[in-house]
This record gives sequence, structure tokens and C-alpha cells, in this order.
Amino acid sequence: MTEKIKGSRGLLLIAVFKLIKGLGLLALGIGALRLLHKDVAAEIAQWLDVLRVDQHNHYIQMLLEKLGMVDDRKLKALSVGTFFYSALFLTEGVGLALRKRWAEYLTIISTASLLPLEVYEIARHADAARIVVLLANIGIVVYLVIEVRRTRHTQP
Repeated sequence: MTEKIKGSRGLLLIAVFKLIKGLGLLALGIGALRLLHKDVAAEIAQWLDVLRVDQHNHYIQMLLEKLGMVDDRKLKALSVGTFFYSALFLTEGVGLALRKRWAEYLTIISTASLLPLEVYEIARHADAARIVVLLANIGIVVYLVIEVRRTRHTQP
């Protein structure tokens, strides 16, 4: 009984993680669509003013320069990609929360398939956030593989 609860907590934690990522990407996709036909850099600069962020900061200036090159075609592509991944993460999260075996397999496959891309990104430009995300995703894959093997005979 304790082993079942322990496994359930781990799956629930991963489900919450996936749901948060899915909702975050959904918000990002909606935000990208709201920026269509607008000057993206000017909109972000306006938000920076509201949030009282120093726009003279070197990194903020670089961000605003890059955002100035974003056009409607790039915004549409960004929103399509974020909606796709949002749907995937929300599906994984709901399936894991409902303790569905297919969700465990889907999460293993989708998360493991993105690991090489994450390693490539770290090789290009390593930073703490990317390393943490990579380690979290490796942990999720390892945990789910162990969980699937452990419970393969107890669930249909």
C-alpha cells in the first residue's frame, strides 16, 4: 500500500509539472497571437515601464533589439509551436493525474525525444536554467521507466 501511494505521489508531481508547463505555453501562445500586427519591441517596452524594469540595462537592450526583428510570420510560427507543446504537456499532465498507462508511455517518449535537443542547447550555451531543465527531464524519464516496470503487472 505504501509503495502504491509513493508511486502515485511521484506521478502526481510530474502531472502537476506538466500541467504548469502546458498552461504556461498556452499563455505564451495566446500572448504571441495578441502581438500580431503590433510593434513587439514597443509593446514589451511598455510592459517594462509598467513593471518598472530598467530599460537601459544592456541585456534588456539586447532583448528589445531581438524583439524588434520579430514579424507576424514569426509570431504565428511561435504560437503554433507553443500551442502544439501546450496540448502535448496538458495531455500528459491530465493522463498522468488520472493514472493512465498510455500517459506514462507518452511522457517517456516525448520527454526522452527532446533530451538530445536540450544537450545540444547546453553545448551551444550552457547556463544553470538549461542544466536544471535537462536534469529534471532526465529524472522524469528515469522515474517513469522505473514506475512502468514496477507496475506493469498491476495495471491493465
